[in-house]
Amino acid sequence: MSNDTLQRLTETLEVRKGAAPESSYVARLFSKGDDAILKKVIEEAGEVLLAAKDGDKQHLVYEVADLWFHTLVLLAHKGLRADDVLQELARREGTSGIVEKNNRLDKVEQ
Repeated sequence: MSNDTLQRLTETLEVRKGAAPESSYVARLFSKGDDAILKKVIEEAGEVLLAAKDGDKQHLVYEVADLWFHTLVLLAHKGLRADDVLQELARREGTSGIVEKNNRLDKVEQ
């Protein structure tokens, strides 16, 4: 997904936050709040796992797109943007996953 696509989706989600629930699926999801949005993220994550086990690559791509989309909805609901995640990924780039995880664990313990 290009940054342009993420930017457009982010902007659309921001508009939907203020829309009437009957006007769009996303507006309705926002109106239902945390539990409904979290339920969709969990549901989509499960569908990604099942698609991965099936071995159908196109189905896996479809399900990951659903998961990414609903995760973007969650971020928007919490006042965050795709850019926040991209900045975090950029921060981690070039750092061993083991080192990065240990650094996070060290911060939690302090």
